[in-house]
Amino acid sequence: MTEVRLHPLGIRRDDDEWIIGRVETGDFVSVPHEGMRAIQLLQQGLSVEAAEERLREETGLALDVRDFVSALAEARLVAAVDGVEQDSPEPARQSLSWLRPAHVRWTLHPALHIAVGILALCALAVLIVRPETMPGWRSLLWSEHNSLILLVEVATGLTLVTLHELGHLFTARAAGVPGRITFGTRLQFLVMQTDVSAVWLAERRVRYTVYLAGMAVDVIICSICILLIAISGPGVLLSVILLTEIGALSVQLLVFMRTDVYFLVQDITRCRNMYGDAAAYLRYLLAAATGRKRPDPLAEMKQGERRSLRVYTLFMVVGTAVCVAFAIVVTVPLTVALLTRAAESVARPQDLLAVLDGVVTLVVVGGSQALWARLWWRRHGARVRRAVRRMRPYARSDAA
Repeated sequence: MTEVRLHPLGIRRDDDEWIIGRVETGDFVSVPHEGMRAIQLLQQGLSVEAAEERLREETGLALDVRDFVSALAEARLVAAVDGVEQDSPEPARQSLSWLRPAHVRWTLHPALHIAVGILALCALAVLIVRPETMPGWRSLLWSEHNSLILLVEVATGLTLVTLHELGHLFTARAAGVPGRITFGTRLQFLVMQTDVSAVWLAERRVRYTVYLAGMAVDVIICSICILLIAISGPGVLLSVILLTEIGALSVQLLVFMRTDVYFLVQDITRCRNMYGDAAAYLRYLLAAATGRKRPDPLAEMKQGERRSLRVYTLFMVVGTAVCVAFAIVVTVPLTVALLTRAAESVARPQDLLAVLDGVVTLVVVGGSQALWARLWWRRHGARVRRAVRRMRPYARSDAA
């Protein structure tokens, strides 16, 4: 008799499926009604064999509970099998762990959401009546000292992105969902991100609020800046904040990456892992094009989910290609030119201001690129090493 102990699980019904997972680690799976019933039986203390027999009596079907438990173990939802503890990750340390739902419950109140909408409409009305209120991009070049512009832009950007992520964290915590703010990478972008995976268990209105909370913070700041510019006239700081926020909001529309809008679209289309499933489908298409056989990862999915994933795969391929091409043609040459010029100004000093400009550029631009490279390697390094190991036999064969 095989005895199984599951971790404490959160549960939410989602149409004809159930979302099951661990709130503290963010590990979730979707299971059919039979799977949900199997979990209930295991939680009641029945062995795997007894659960199979009970399910056979209730459904008339011979269901393989042992394989089902193996799948749960791969999802890190099984705590022990026959008294043997299973490998399980420790819950990640949460950001602002002292913050309690009662402290931020107001972030989920509909009155706040209505107020944000009214504020945004007022700002939009000002732009329609007085379009000159919107500053031009040259407002970012407010000083002849590049280092000063760079430092202000970095300080402004870090402050605004922190407020954006706190919007996600506060709304998630208001719903009792843990969250953790970290740095990460999306293609060539260095980003700050908030992991609120356990929001899968919340009701739809709460999930959508958490997804859009960061952008709502951006809209609030943009609206306030527009209204202040309309009242007091353009100012350097207001212009820099407004243009920085507009850029940040634009990036969120790049749904071929895991942006805020991506998570909203994923939820609306009822896809469980849109990016991962689309990547698996793309590998399947590439294998089929080269004559290799590989099972279709979409074959067992619902028709609506399959259709959404096929469309998203196209968006992902085109968007990624354009984004990477832009990085190769524009971003990389510009970054290299900036770093080269900064290094020359430090190595061959002409005056103190030129040296300071060079040092600031090297620290800010070079430091951000180094951080991006470190985070990218931490995420993809193992995959790169495996690819290199696979290529070594071919290299030896060519040499021979």
